[in-house]
Amino acid sequence: MTDLPLNAVLGALDNKDMNFWDRCTPEQQVIVDAVKTHKKADKEFVCNYCERGFRKESTLLAHSCEPKRRAQQEKDAGVQLGLHAYLRFYEISQGSAKLKTYADFCKSPYYKAFTKFGRHMIGIRAINTRGFIEHVIKNSKKIDYWCRDEVYQEFLSLHLRQENVKDALERSMNTMIEWAEENESVFNHYFLYASTNRIVHHITTGRISSWVIFNSDSGVEMMEKLSAEQIEIIYPSIDPDFWKRKFVDYMGDTEWVKHILKEAGL
Repeated sequence: MTDLPLNAVLGALDNKDMNFWDRCTPEQQVIVDAVKTHKKADKEFVCNYCERGFRKESTLLAHSCEPKRRAQQEKDAGVQLGLHAYLRFYEISQGSAKLKTYADFCKSPYYKAFTKFGRHMIGIRAINTRGFIEHVIKNSKKIDYWCRDEVYQEFLSLHLRQENVKDALERSMNTMIEWAEENESVFNHYFLYASTNRIVHHITTGRISSWVIFNSDSGVEMMEKLSAEQIEIIYPSIDPDFWKRKFVDYMGDTEWVKHILKEAGL
């Protein structure tokens, strides 16, 4: 870049071309900085996020830009999950993310992709978000695929078979308690009175574990009420052959779960 027409500088500043300054020679950078300073001086009220100037404070207050929106969304739960995924990505792919800040995240060309993923996890009430993040990164899933249903189902299928039995039991009990509160009932009536469609949904999304279904009398009785179509839907999630072997291999955990469920009236 040898010549530096004024309209080129003004166009770059107006279009928020963040790389324009880097493409300039040291002499040209001095000119760019001077033009930028002059533009700011011409406007009394300047946005701290995009550096756009305004003649009236009211216009500045009403102004909204992408950098400002990103800064204001920092505490959003989905954005925080996206940030965690962003940092973990750099930890795994580059060995460190210590120097990465939220400001760096906001400037990243992948900000929207990571926050979309974070909000997706909130929307589907993903189980073990940290584990899901590890799954997509370590298995080299393309970031454009992270929000696809089949990617989460792949993770869920693996996770439900490997998770700690206490986590599975706690999540299942919390799901039953949530149902009971919504329906003015008691949690141990879940398998007796919850709609089969809702139970099917809870099973396929991992909210109700096979540890509970197969090791409680009411869970086994509930299975008998399901239609052939519903059984087909949940079959990949409950895989009786796998869980039969699991219960034998982990007899101590199985007996512990049976005791807890019996005491709970299930």
